[in-house]
Amino acid sequence: MSYQSLVAISQSPISEKMVFELKEHASKFAVSLHTSDSQTTHTHTHYHSARWEISQHLDVPHRELLRGIAGGFNTDLCFLRPEIKPGAIKVLAMDMDSTLINIECIDEIADFNGKKSAVAQITEATMCGEIKDFKESLRRRVALLEGVSADSLESVFLERLRPNPGAAELLAGAHERGIFTLLVSGGFTFFTEKLRQQFGLKQTQANTLEIIDGKLTGQVLGEIVDGAAKAAYLDRACLELGCTKENSVTMGDGANDLIMMNGSGISVAYKAKPVVKEKADAAFDHVGLDAALLLLA
Repeated sequence: MSYQSLVAISQSPISEKMVFELKEHASKFAVSLHTSDSQTTHTHTHYHSARWEISQHLDVPHRELLRGIAGGFNTDLCFLRPEIKPGAIKVLAMDMDSTLINIECIDEIADFNGKKSAVAQITEATMCGEIKDFKESLRRRVALLEGVSADSLESVFLERLRPNPGAAELLAGAHERGIFTLLVSGGFTFFTEKLRQQFGLKQTQANTLEIIDGKLTGQVLGEIVDGAAKAAYLDRACLELGCTKENSVTMGDGANDLIMMNGSGISVAYKAKPVVKEKADAAFDHVGLDAALLLLA
């Protein structure tokens, strides 16, 4: 599979020195970068971008080398396949925790009974792919929440949860383009429902915490939304809209997002774990979520 375009996006003007270094290193593995769109300043997003045609397929080590170079100039790189037509994108599917928002909600809830460190260790291992069974991981973590007051959920939302930079602009831009917005989370419905109302998301799917007498029981109600479920919800949305997964943009940060991201039209890793970044078409470490709109231009 060859890539049609390499797109660089930055919050500052694209560095000529970076461009020179990218072309120099690409030439070392017999790849040439042909300028297709010289530097563009996007006044409506405050980002700067440049685009090149790539002469041949880049494997993961080469892509990561170029991303490393760009990262030294606070610039993110996106590798777009030739068959992707921006106007054909019909669905935006996103993870919630550490993607759309700045926290892992379960870690912050655990802080209310002194278990944040224990829960966060499991969360980190799961997101990095070290713990493969997401369902078992979630059950272990939720069990540690037993006895926490249900009021802590509201406290987490009001005091700790913030949309990541560019979240509102991304979703508004997607809705302006008629794109169906889907939030699929291994987190909890308490938070996805509030975000649905806040941003006008078209569909949200997450897990439901059991609450009895105003306290969390340490149990999850119903089927757990894991990586496979996230992908299934995306497939179902595409089917109902009369399109395929190739007509979607997917965004995530952890290993449980990979099934959903694999095979989508454009996959975006947002400040993601290495195992996710290396497989994603775009890796955003220096720009906000709304930079994804530039890939749909």
